[in-house]
Amino acid sequence: MNEEQLEKILRKYSDKQGFQLQTDDEHLKEIISGLIENIKKFGHRYCPCRVITGDKAKDISIICPCVYHKDEIRTMDHCHCGLFLAKPKEDGKSLRR
Repeated sequence: MNEEQLEKILRKYSDKQGFQLQTDDEHLKEIISGLIENIKKFGHRYCPCRVITGDKAKDISIICPCVYHKDEIRTMDHCHCGLFLAKPKEDGKSLRR
């Protein structure tokens, strides 16, 4: 899998979930590069912003999209690494609840 293919997969997922991918192209490429690196190194799409312990049972929760991303988007308008962002409301205000 290359970076373009992964971006397409992640964009489709974020659209389906009602949020968006990082809008800063440089930041987006950095995150996707980290995901690709983790696929090559560890065989899984581990979040580049999380610590990989080597314990597969624990690390499954940090495979992107990690189990934390929806709560983080709801509370901070973005996931920890900033890959996924809340879509702004029509009035441009935050979605934070």
